[in-house]
Amino acid sequence: MDHLRSLLKLRDMNRRSFLLAPTALPVAAPAASFVRAGEGDAQYRIVTPYKPSPRYDLTGKVVRVHAEQSINEATAVADPATVKEMMARGLTSLTGDKDPRDSWRRFVGPSDVVGIKVNASGAPKIMSHPVVVAEVVNQLVAVGVKPANITIYERFPDQLESIGYGKFLAHKVNLVAVEPYRGRLNEYDPRVYVEANFFGEEETRSNLIRMVSERFTKIIDIPNIKDHGASGVTGCLKNIAYGNFHNVARSHAFSKTHTKTFIGTLAGVEPLRSRTVLHVMDGLKGIWHGGPFERNARFAFYPKQMLFGTDPVAMDRVMRDVVEAKRKAEGAVSVLNRSKETTKDVKRDNPNKNTYIREPLHIEFAGSLGLGVADMAKIELREIRL
Repeated sequence: MDHLRSLLKLRDMNRRSFLLAPTALPVAAPAASFVRAGEGDAQYRIVTPYKPSPRYDLTGKVVRVHAEQSINEATAVADPATVKEMMARGLTSLTGDKDPRDSWRRFVGPSDVVGIKVNASGAPKIMSHPVVVAEVVNQLVAVGVKPANITIYERFPDQLESIGYGKFLAHKVNLVAVEPYRGRLNEYDPRVYVEANFFGEEETRSNLIRMVSERFTKIIDIPNIKDHGASGVTGCLKNIAYGNFHNVARSHAFSKTHTKTFIGTLAGVEPLRSRTVLHVMDGLKGIWHGGPFERNARFAFYPKQMLFGTDPVAMDRVMRDVVEAKRKAEGAVSVLNRSKETTKDVKRDNPNKNTYIREPLHIEFAGSLGLGVADMAKIELREIRL
């Protein structure tokens, strides 16, 4: 109830100045009429002046690289040399190039302004590993992207600062937390938003980060392999969707969550969709229950793998099987379990209980929107072991 009350409160000053800011008239994309969703299916109104733009696309193709020596389970310290090799093998296998620099050039060039969307929601215990992020920066610089034109970003400063990415970087790039304090709207674009009324909340819009629409020409997504209490799992799609819009936690309250349709809807908004050119999934460490956080060390595990692709749906579908396999091995119910019994007498350390009825089929829903391939029989998965 406290969560619901907080999301129903209106931050008057920020919202008023935000909505009255002079902007170009937004163009509404075709969408269902805007009505209160309640307990039924949500209705969305998508507003954006941007159109899709071409990008290098390998729909349905995923490369997974596993390296036992990639991370020390006792310390969670990753080995930079192994991560570099994993990235080189993964990218060249994905694109068919011999030199990883040629692979990277398919996605970015010297004139690009690149945003690196990390996942810091569970930091400092679980996040896009600094060694993985540092290697992505190294590769961008190697193909001519200027360090000044590279930005590692996340929504909230407390999460980002707890990681200390700067200590791992060989190049001076930008580190940006979009909201200096929770609820500040200045850094969000009033022209690009998704409108939906989930539970009768007063603020019904979720706006896109300004840097995505006004600064970045390309985005590299670096999610983790994690269970999620609302969406079932959280990977490429959720990191891009909930990580680039404000006012998103309102999608779940009580035992109900609208993540099944909200995640894919947000991920498909332009220019976010077209500018997100590559997903590098950090699966060195993962969470099999209690995600997106590591509230209990028991729920952490070490897949010691990285996934590469341009198709967030296919990558998340492969990732879901990793989480499901670990949960099964631990005797936990599937994230696909929809029994209301799982939401009763919830205890944080019981992996068979959960606050919400999870929505892991948000992956299939995103596939139905044309964001990628969700059918495992149609996904081309290449496995590499180092």
